[in-house]
Amino acid sequence: VQLQASGGGLVQAGGSLRLSCAVSGGTFSRYSMGWFRQLPGKEREFVAAFRWTGTTHVADSVKGRFTISRDNAKTTLYLQMNDLKPEDTAVYYCAADSPPVAILSQIQSDSWYHYWGQGTLVTVSS
Repeated sequence: VQLQASGGGLVQAGGSLRLSCAVSGGTFSRYSMGWFRQLPGKEREFVAAFRWTGTTHVADSVKGRFTISRDNAKTTLYLQMNDLKPEDTAVYYCAADSPPVAILSQIQSDSWYHYWGQGTLVTVSS
């Protein structure tokens, strides 16, 4: 299974970006997927997740600004980021795993995911 993240870049505060994560291999519709981000010297933190059953979860820090979605036909996960803030600056990673059950504490934990993309850098200038 391979994940390819893209869509990062430099944007001014208040702007928008859409990240994409193209997945190849396996059965995409059976994957629970997540977005995480990491600043230099800090631990990777949960941003949003989309269970294979259709439910989504978004971190409180980005709720109301970020939206996670997926297109099973295109085997792609998305993260629409609006009203970006300088504190959103980070490398964003997509991740996937396919166990039949995925409880909230699991999909919010980076240690739960088996497959990872390479990361895409988002820089928000003030």
